Parts: sequence; C-alpha cells; structure tokens
Amino acid sequence: MIHKGIRDKLEAKEEGLSPFATRSRLSAGRLRPEEPCPMRTAFQQDRDRIIHCKAFRRLKHKTQVFIAPLGDHFVTRLTHTLEVAQIARSIARALNLNEDITEAVALGHDLGHPPFGHVGEETLNTLYRPGFDHSNQSLRVVDFLERDGQGLNLTREVREGILHHSKERMGILEETNSPSGTLEGQICKLADAVAYINHDTTDALRANLLTEADLPPVVTGVLGKSSSERINTLITDIVDSSWAASGSISGEEKPQIRLSPPVLEAANCFRDFLFERVYKLSSTQPIAEEAREVVRLLYDYYLQYPDKILLNPPIEQAYIQRNEPVERRVLDYIAGMTDLFAFRLAAEITPSKCHLQNRLSDHLHGDPLWINGK
Repeated sequence: MIHKGIRDKLEAKEEGLSPFATRSRLSAGRLRPEEPCPMRTAFQQDRDRIIHCKAFRRLKHKTQVFIAPLGDHFVTRLTHTLEVAQIARSIARALNLNEDITEAVALGHDLGHPPFGHVGEETLNTLYRPGFDHSNQSLRVVDFLERDGQGLNLTREVREGILHHSKERMGILEETNSPSGTLEGQICKLADAVAYINHDTTDALRANLLTEADLPPVVTGVLGKSSSERINTLITDIVDSSWAASGSISGEEKPQIRLSPPVLEAANCFRDFLFERVYKLSSTQPIAEEAREVVRLLYDYYLQYPDKILLNPPIEQAYIQRNEPVERRVLDYIAGMTDLFAFRLAAEITPSKCHLQNRLSDHLHGDPLWINGK
C-alpha cells in the first residue's frame, strides 16, 4: 500500500532542517507506547489530536480579555490560539526549524484556560489551596481529561512546550526557570506574547478603553503605528536576532530564540502599558466581579454536591472516575467550562440572584453593554 511509507519520507525531509531543529524520529516518545502512524510524523499526530479534542472546540466560547463579548471581532481563546500558531509557524519556517511541533505546542498551549480569562484563573487560584495555573491545567487536559480520562497521549516534547509556554508577569524574555527544552517551544512562548499584546490592544481600542494616542511613544516609534506593523517588526526581529538557530552561521553551540535589546525594551514597555491600562481596568469592571462571583458560587456548590456534576452535561467521565480529592475534580470541571456555560449553571443554581439571570438574558438577546462590562 502506497501510504505505508509516507511517514518515513516525511521524517527523511526533516533531516534538511536546522541541526538545532527537533526531529520527530528522535522524539523521547509518549507516556504510553503506541504504534506510529504510517502517514504522519509523531508531531503531526499531536497537532491533529489537539485540533479534534473537545477542549479545543470550547476555546471559541472562552474569554481572552473581554468577558463573553458580543462583538463578532473580539478575540476569544480560539482566535488567540490560531494567531499564536500562525506567528509561531512563520518564525519556525524562517529559521528552518520544525513547523509541526511548533504548531502542535501553539494549538495546545491554552487548552486548560478556565472561563472568564485571567479573572477566572486568579479566582480559582485563590479557591484551590494547592493553587491553579492554566499551563499546568493544559497539560492535565492532554494527559488525563480528554478521551474519557485516557488523555491524548502526546509526545514528551509537545507536552513540555505546553507546560512551559507561560510565566508570571515579568519581562517577555525573563524566566523563572529554565527555558523550554526545544527551540520550537521557545518560539511558541514568544509568539504568545506577540499575539496578545497586539490583539488585546485592538480589542481595547474597539471597546473604547484606549485611543491610538494613548500608546507609549516607544511602542509606536520602535514597533510601529499599526497592529500589522508591530507584528511584522516583532517577527522579523525575532528571526534576525535568533538566526543562529537556523544553523546558517557557526559559533553558537546552543542558540536561543530572542529579541534584540531595543525591540525587547519596546515590547516590555508595551506589555507593562497593557497591564496598567487594560488588564487592571478590565478586571475591576462590574462584569469581572460577577464572573468572580460565578466561579466562587460554582466551586462552593460542587464541593458540597459533587454528585451534581453528573447532572450537568457535557461532562467527561474523567472528572468522576479518577481517584482524586473532590476539590481536584471540581476544579477540573469548572476549568473546562465556557463563559456562558458557567453563567448558565450559576443562574440555574441560584435563581434568586436576578443579576446573573439578567446577564445571561442580556447576552443571549444582544445587549451591547455586555462588551464594555457595564
């Protein structure tokens, strides 16, 4: 059969990549051994498994910054993920690195994000004593929660890239621990920042939280005056500054994916500006407090009535079959919810809270005030 040797040919093509590229045939393997696909490399399989999983589909109804926005052009977790994948692949292609693992990491990096964006993440982190962050939850999704508790059984390289894609608030290239073990994973980490600092600005302009004149001069002067200019500046600077990773020049035994000092300074200024003028402000809006109330309500309710989880489909059997503390199962359940599903459950649990019912009704019937959190 012709298709039987296609994977071998694809793996042979990878030998033409940079010597620093991650090769699928040299993968450290999966958590559980399995027969390789005859037509796809291991990283291509990972990409496909992520795209077809339920957690990926739910990203379309999860908040990026603006909670449950009505406008068709506001960014969601899904559109953010696709932008990250596009940016990351462009960089990987230019540096002659492996596009397949780059795409897989990018598509899987936010699978564990809870409803209501960072407001939801911060609230769960305060409720669950061991703490919560979406990077660890994304790995938990692909390892345990998908496929009725079987997980996606991804390669170790893709899992590592997903786990290390994010960090606390600090400079874009600062690390609290060692960087991702693959250059492709490092690309995804930078592509994530390139995507969100630009599309979050566009959303803030659309929501009238900012004007173009508000942007710091160093941002417009160094990165550009439009979103497309800024994205182009950042991508081309990453490629130029990381050119040793392409294997086209000698002298650097272990290259890193980086930005040049002036562009890095401008990007960090841009990020700090967004934290002060957009993220902090959006987290103080009435809709953000209502989101916190919903998360707290759901967490307390399902701790008290964990058997009720069964009564609220869609729900993976993984949430109830694993022999884990009830707090962990409740956390998994809430983290997997979309914004509107969480609002709907909260309204059903506490019908006396009219404002939750009103919020849900306003959104379903097209109240434009929802967008600005009023």
